[in-house]
Amino acid sequence: MAAPGNAQSNTSSTQRVKVYCLDEDGKWDDRGTGLVTLDYMERSEELGLYVVDEDDHETLLVHRISTDDIYRKQEDTIISWREPEGSTELALSFQETAGCSHVWNQICTLQRNLHFSSLNMNNENHENNELRELPDVVISNLPQILEIVTESGSNDQMRLAGLMLKDVNFFGNLMNVFDMCEDLEKLDCLHTMFNIVKGIISLNSHEILVKILGDNLIMKIIGCLEYNPDVPQSLHYRNDLKEHVVFKEAIPIKNPMVLSKIHQTYRIGYLKDVILTRVVDDATAASLNSIINANKATIVTLLKDDSTFFQELFARLRSPSTSVESKSDLVQFLHEFCSLSKDLEMELKLRLFTELIDEGILDIIAEVLRIPDKQLVLTGADILLIFLTLDPNLLRSYLVKPKTPLLGLLVKGLMEDFGVKMLEIFRILLASSALSGGAQRANILDIFCEKHVPELVDFITASCPERPVDTSESASRRVDSLLNICELLCFCVQQDPSRTIFLLQNVTEKVLFLTRRKEKPVVAAAVRFFRTLLSVLDDNVQSCVVKKNLLKPIIDVFVAGGNHDNLLISSILGLLEHIRKAKATVLLKYVVDTFWDQLTPFEHRTSIQALKNEQCIESLGPKSNTDPVDMRGNSDEEMSASNTQKEEANTLNSNGEAASSANSRSERLIDYEDDEDEDDEDNKTTPQKQTEDSVKGRGEKRCRCREDEQEQCKKKQKLCPTIEGNKNSPET
Repeated sequence: MAAPGNAQSNTSSTQRVKVYCLDEDGKWDDRGTGLVTLDYMERSEELGLYVVDEDDHETLLVHRISTDDIYRKQEDTIISWREPEGSTELALSFQETAGCSHVWNQICTLQRNLHFSSLNMNNENHENNELRELPDVVISNLPQILEIVTESGSNDQMRLAGLMLKDVNFFGNLMNVFDMCEDLEKLDCLHTMFNIVKGIISLNSHEILVKILGDNLIMKIIGCLEYNPDVPQSLHYRNDLKEHVVFKEAIPIKNPMVLSKIHQTYRIGYLKDVILTRVVDDATAASLNSIINANKATIVTLLKDDSTFFQELFARLRSPSTSVESKSDLVQFLHEFCSLSKDLEMELKLRLFTELIDEGILDIIAEVLRIPDKQLVLTGADILLIFLTLDPNLLRSYLVKPKTPLLGLLVKGLMEDFGVKMLEIFRILLASSALSGGAQRANILDIFCEKHVPELVDFITASCPERPVDTSESASRRVDSLLNICELLCFCVQQDPSRTIFLLQNVTEKVLFLTRRKEKPVVAAAVRFFRTLLSVLDDNVQSCVVKKNLLKPIIDVFVAGGNHDNLLISSILGLLEHIRKAKATVLLKYVVDTFWDQLTPFEHRTSIQALKNEQCIESLGPKSNTDPVDMRGNSDEEMSASNTQKEEANTLNSNGEAASSANSRSERLIDYEDDEDEDDEDNKTTPQKQTEDSVKGRGEKRCRCREDEQEQCKKKQKLCPTIEGNKNSPET
């Protein structure tokens, strides 16, 4: 049996697998650990999957790739299948997620090619079907090589790839020919080389891609792709990579394999995203991504296993003698390393990040957040987000430790230029749905509310003195900070409604200071926070709102601009509508009893009128007949209504139609279309003008209550007197 040609030479951890076989008892039997690869089987043109023991190089598994749908990918690191012959259940458990993805993509590609080969075998009779060897790689044979590469049928592509790989000098000789063509400035030959290389890449052979994108060949491959015949002038990719790309080695990397993989990863990314962006298909792009991910996993694994590397890195970051520029480079490197680690298997990733925390990475980030460098602070915050995305409890466990400054620094960032980023961090930290760790999350909430919410409240208070609007850039940033703070406080209530009373008693009055601001989005944010608090409508919440008269600043804002139609006014109307629909009896009575005189000029708005009608309905219930407090509260209105009704009884005409001021009231219930423009002061309609307009139609619009309904109307008026009726009362 032929051992796979490149299985032993490539010892990347992405190829490391465990081989399992399902025994008769239904348990998975471990057959050993080795390196996996795909290669041609002995005395056959069929491709097989090989696993060779990593220690003694014995063959653990040989499996011929089948065109049948027998393969399954599980949990990102396992490929399993049932052997067509013998019905044996087999599975490969990969050390790296990237390695599993590579092999899975290769299997899928091979199956697709084998399938097309079987379909087209009887239809394709190209000359290349009998291809047994490649022509010599010389300038005169370039047209023939191009024809073989570009015109091979799908059933010949695997054979072609195999021939290229078996000839160990093929790609080296091809690049030597490229050098000769470039030295001789043979443009036609260079255009041919472009198409040959593009065709080779489009074969989408993992083994070929790994070979030609290695350190020895990749720059010449990129050079061939500079001579696109469809582009009038040659491009300068190699020059860009050599002169314009600067590799900053923040800390010396002593492992040459790591350096090689770092450079190769960047070049392949450049090749995929810049050079081949419109040349290769999605399948080839996916293969290039697989190689990039495999390289990233190798880089992280090799650096992680270097015990002295991170000790030196953290020592430099902690050293007071390290310059800000050097510290910036070190933090950027740390960020790139953590970003690369996202491609590791979950178990390995958790172990790595836990080790980084033990080494003190979060203490380092806390120091970074103190540096007066905006970009550096944002990079530190991004590193925290990588940890939070993996498992929020990693950061929560650190934050609950005594004398940890990190949470306070995040709050400070929320009040400064980093509000959006810090808000994103807090959302994950405080989210109830973020994995497990409910107790840790509750502790973070306690610490945040007790120690840091007062800081945010003080910031709000300091931001709301009565002064003209500051249009400077700093004022704009302060507005953003206020919006982010309100958003975070709303999020706290939504995640844990038990905090509502605490926030009502200690925070709400200060947040409502924001109604003094001239920026409407800030005022609307304060209204939104108050409405979020009212989503928990228990008795304590309602009593607290009434006792502290918390709606007053919001009603004042509405009265000042209630004739306009904008987002702010809509948010206040939405708040009042929420109170009405929630059947919050205490709040409903509080609004009508306390603010109705101020709201009267806006009765033409449906939400305001509905609020009054809701209170009328509540008054008709049994509670109004048994609650002495409610009776006393309505006594003055009842006297006024009684006097009004006596006057109306004397003015009924022969047709039984009322000509009293109640008609004016009924007209006021009609919704008029609001055509006013907020920016056009001449178009504003005053309450007096609305009253004059309503009087014009008194002769046309009458209350047509039937005689059997009049008594009920009078009872309702007695409990809910009209505005005009109040005007005719003795008190007026």
